[in-house]
Amino acid sequence: MPQYAILRFAKHKGAPSGALEAHHERKKERYASNPDIDTERSKYNFHTIKPKERYSRFIKHRIEESGCRTRKDSTRFVDTLITASPEFFKGKSTQETAAYFKRATEFLADRVGRENIISAVVHMDEKTPHLHLTFVPLTKDNRLCAKEVIGNRASLTKWQDDFHAYMAEKYPDLERGESAQVTGRKHIPTRLFKQAVSLTKQGKKIVQTLDNITVFNAGKQKEEALQLLRKWFPQMENFLGQLKKYQVTIDDLISQNRELEARAKAGESGKLKNAMERAKQESELRELHRLMDRIPPELLAELKQEAKKEDRNR
Repeated sequence: MPQYAILRFAKHKGAPSGALEAHHERKKERYASNPDIDTERSKYNFHTIKPKERYSRFIKHRIEESGCRTRKDSTRFVDTLITASPEFFKGKSTQETAAYFKRATEFLADRVGRENIISAVVHMDEKTPHLHLTFVPLTKDNRLCAKEVIGNRASLTKWQDDFHAYMAEKYPDLERGESAQVTGRKHIPTRLFKQAVSLTKQGKKIVQTLDNITVFNAGKQKEEALQLLRKWFPQMENFLGQLKKYQVTIDDLISQNRELEARAKAGESGKLKNAMERAKQESELRELHRLMDRIPPELLAELKQEAKKEDRNR
């Protein structure tokens, strides 16, 4: 089965640094938004570069030291996700896994400057080990410019090529994934699939409440359903809005799901397991749409009227 080296960037303008730090450095007691985190295993997480201070302070100090100009819309730090296909880590010891991420850290440190790295922490308490390396995107002549450090789409493809080449020197079994620039696909963040699972659970509870409505309990059950919907519906609308920019990828998931059964019957191996995982993700998205269709239009209309009233009263 193919194994891939994975490198992704997410730009931030500064405000999310506190929340991101709490997540990366495991400063919370509970992680309701991410059920994959096993806090019993958090003790096995480790740093390849330890943070010297709070993320926000490091960012502020590093920008001040550089003496560069900033704008309100300037990207102040970048969160880099580094991992590999789950199969790559199977059978590897903690030391072997650590060696992979230390090598990846070396690659990033050479490119973005070790002095600009806020933290590099490996999470061993989730399904697949992965590294979060955060850095301030300063150029060699001390300008804050993520566009220049990371670059455009063509530059990102070069980043991926160089990263794969560097990692493959030590891990020759790793393959280079097909460029999103060629396929038109964008990576759908894992958090969105986790949101889909959470929203599906809430949606099923709402539908169950609606199914239990009778002539004897209509008023009470309807109010209970409305209470659940008041919380669920805005989250659902926000979620669907976020998915719009990943439509090409979603269409691809749907297409692969249709082909999956025939491929399974043919006994095809190789990428089948990965395809099944993608099909499961696509299934979650379809289930959400089915749940939306089962909400009575009159209840949705009532919710929208309530929202308009709240807007007018603000």
